[in-house]
Amino acid sequence: MLYFGAEGLIAGSSSLARRLGITPLVIGLTVVAFGTSSPELVVSVTAALKEEPGIAIGNVVGSNICNIGLILGIAALIKPVKVDLKLIKIDFIILIGVTLLFLLIVSDEFISRIDGLILLSILIAYIVTTLYMANKVRFKEIDLPIPIKLKKHSEWIDIIFITGGLLILIFGADLFLQGAKKIAIYLGVSNVIIGLSVVALGTSLPELATSVVAIIKKENDISLGNIIGSNIFNLLGILGAASIIHPIKTVDIGIIDYSLMLFLTLLIIPFAWTKLQVSRIEAIILLLIYFGYLYYLYLNIPK
Repeated sequence: MLYFGAEGLIAGSSSLARRLGITPLVIGLTVVAFGTSSPELVVSVTAALKEEPGIAIGNVVGSNICNIGLILGIAALIKPVKVDLKLIKIDFIILIGVTLLFLLIVSDEFISRIDGLILLSILIAYIVTTLYMANKVRFKEIDLPIPIKLKKHSEWIDIIFITGGLLILIFGADLFLQGAKKIAIYLGVSNVIIGLSVVALGTSLPELATSVVAIIKKENDISLGNIIGSNIFNLLGILGAASIIHPIKTVDIGIIDYSLMLFLTLLIIPFAWTKLQVSRIEAIILLLIYFGYLYYLYLNIPK
């Protein structure tokens, strides 16, 4: 389900982007990124309502670590991921700024409704700015890695592919999440560790499927844009919405978890800057860091 959902999402979004004269990078940073983050949104909002802050905040921090360490690592291991200069100059910087803002907000171990409103306001400004900049270059020549060949079908077919793909992705991730959570609870793992590992991995499966399929289809912009856009949406949209519905205490998340999320975010810059791609060697480094982090979480499971 995750694979075929990603197939439909990539086919519909890339076709619609080119048909409208918008670059796949913008679609990856908005529609695809936010759509594949829907599982994180549902889980964190539900956890906040049920007063389970460990899952709510752990899901977001763990997902951002997973998106870079595991998903970008796997995608680049399959095929080196080429980097658009726009990502380095703008979106990477935005992600770093948002991450630092998030760490500032959680420094008092509490995310209030006011904090949530600030985060959502920044997300809206980011989306509006991204679409505005896309509109400015809409009718200019777009340099794409593969020739543009529009299929002879209506825009509604693209929309059906996008919508259907997202629904299948979300449902498939939900099935995985339910099973994984029950196994983790059965093993006696705390909510925080569930949020940082099992829940984060489960809700990040749509990003994994979408990025891998995008790499196979040579849609590098959608693959990397999806990861960066998802991390921005996780911090601004998911925590913003969840904390507005119910303020979140963050006392259960440790400094190592926050530090690793920031470290991986910063690590993208030197990796992406070298030859404007994330190489297979760098992919292996990302994967080793991620699995090392999982081992660290395992060591913290109550015996």
